[in-house]
Amino acid sequence: MATLNLTILGSTGSIGLSTLDVVRRHPSRYRVEALCAHRQADLLFEQCCEFRPGYAVIGDAARADALRSRLQAAGLTTEVESGPEALERAASLPQVDAVMAAIVGAAGLRPTLAAAKSGKRILLANKEALVMAGPVFMHAVREHGAVLLPIDSEHNAIFQSLPDDFQSDLSNSLPARGVRRLLLTASGGPFRQRDPASLVSVTPEQAVAHPNWSMGRKISVDSATMMNKGLEVIEAHWLFGMDADRIDVVIHPQSVVHSMVEYVDGSVIAQLGNPDMRTPIAHALAYPERIDAGVAPLDLFRIGRLDFEAPDFGRFPCLALAFRALRAGGSAPATLNAANEVAVEAFLNGKLGFTEIAPLISATLDALPARPLDTLDDVLAADEAARGLARAHLADRAAA
Repeated sequence: MATLNLTILGSTGSIGLSTLDVVRRHPSRYRVEALCAHRQADLLFEQCCEFRPGYAVIGDAARADALRSRLQAAGLTTEVESGPEALERAASLPQVDAVMAAIVGAAGLRPTLAAAKSGKRILLANKEALVMAGPVFMHAVREHGAVLLPIDSEHNAIFQSLPDDFQSDLSNSLPARGVRRLLLTASGGPFRQRDPASLVSVTPEQAVAHPNWSMGRKISVDSATMMNKGLEVIEAHWLFGMDADRIDVVIHPQSVVHSMVEYVDGSVIAQLGNPDMRTPIAHALAYPERIDAGVAPLDLFRIGRLDFEAPDFGRFPCLALAFRALRAGGSAPATLNAANEVAVEAFLNGKLGFTEIAPLISATLDALPARPLDTLDDVLAADEAARGLARAHLADRAAA
């Protein structure tokens, strides 16, 4: 069995840590060639000592100098670089077979696109590659023969529930193959049953306390607003070639059914499992084989029941905004994503209320009509324009 050589973009985040845990269980199958982090130099140093990659990237030059010195003192020859261009190099190293794309936010777009243009096997955990740049990214995947495997538990579940020979493309072939719709499950986050009037007083600490998943702060807030699910709807459109009217969201508080595919004959095929990201990571790492992920077996008798309900778009206006952006097409999803990042950052910093996140995003969408996206420059221009306008709205709110 040939060893799979890996680059991990975002190795110190939750997805990166879970990926390394799976790799640790199968040392003969996987070799870590590059580890990339933003700020957590101490953790990156520990990872380099354990996995001994040839290449490491950290956010800035000062941290890179300190990390380089520490690794040299430890007798390691890992090459250390910093900055966005170094991330792109790590994603396109010729000896690398697969890239775990797990950098949160727009910062992950360029290195993930570099992996696509290098024809890598991409384990996609970075939503923004598809949300911001769906047409540009999928064109690169097709043109350069990259293999795209979804890591989000919902998209991975859909992938596992589709015909075995399915290949991600934009051909809209699933309806022709008997697929009626895709059902993305959502836990509903921490505020699923809370009085909507009380959401005005939600604090960042309350918003990041997800009931089922352990995630970063930004993603946890997105889950609380259900923007996370809205971004996943846009992702599903690009991954599986299904339009907005064939993608539904289902609230499922137990987070056991990770998503479902409904076929025209009435069959609904679902993927179930404990809420542990090591399952989709192991699936993508070993695909089309199966390997032990270290995840406990699912005990249906302990769970006892599985509940499903329709989402309340009044309670979760961010979910409605995501469907709106998908239907508008072009630059609208990039605008949505950028405005959301600005809004969530402001909320986490105490500069915006929880219930003000959606109005800020909506105002940004209203002010920026959807435009075609043909190149990465188009994507980045749309992103920059949306961030600038969202920040301007923030400043106006603060001055009011």
